Amino acid sequence: MAAPFKDASKTTLGKNTIPVPPTFSDPLEHRAFLKFRLAQAYRIFGKYGYDEGVSGHITVRGVHFKIIQPEDLLLVDHGGKIQENESGPSRFLNRAAYMIHSAVHEARPDAVCAAHSHTTYAKAFSALGVPLDPLTQDSCAFYEDHALYSDFRGIVDDPKEGLNIANALGSKKNHGILVASKSIESTVFFFISMERCCKVQMVVDQAAAARGLKPCLIDPASAAQTWESLGTEKGGWFNGIPEFQLLEHEEGKRFEYAPAP
Repeated sequence: MAAPFKDASKTTLGKNTIPVPPTFSDPLEHRAFLKFRLAQAYRIFGKYGYDEGVSGHITVRGVHFKIIQPEDLLLVDHGGKIQENESGPSRFLNRAAYMIHSAVHEARPDAVCAAHSHTTYAKAFSALGVPLDPLTQDSCAFYEDHALYSDFRGIVDDPKEGLNIANALGSKKNHGILVASKSIESTVFFFISMERCCKVQMVVDQAAAARGLKPCLIDPASAAQTWESLGTEKGGWFNGIPEFQLLEHEEGKRFEYAPAP
């Protein structure tokens, strides 16, 4: 059985309690929860407009982000073979998604979830080929924790390209914009946050150039200290939870496990 979010074990700090991720004793229930959560992540991305045709993926893409359900997801091994029976309205393997994500998951066994999409401000900022500056508290979540990939060769259809992306990612969380983290919740949060930080960076750069000024950056020590609070897996999971709570409130649907008879 799982310890649901509202009943999860908590870490006590004074009079405050901090929720922690649910735990599962049944691996089948855990897998069902991950599929449910992953489908929610797609719908959250759809709500934010993080979709462009069939480009972008958290694992696989066959229908619009806003309407993806658990039965629309595929279990695929590292050889690209579908490992479960087909069901759902649209069941095909996105080759580019497979090439990127299989390489990332193989290179980063600590990364439970990886997400990539062609969002507006991330596309624009990545064209500059420079990392984010520590301009704000939010951007400090990525301080010295994101990498640049500058060898784009078109749509990914070769295993070598996926491996190159995975190598560029290294032990970092992001690739312009690809986010890999230890939970679905933290991946969603870091993705949304990085897109917003790209927007802020471009607004600040434009305003500074117009006024003939240089942006005021947060000093390295303060940026590193802020990363310790916001840039860790715990910080990402904690900040990502509200997105899923809001979706559950809007849809009136929460995870319920029904084991096979």
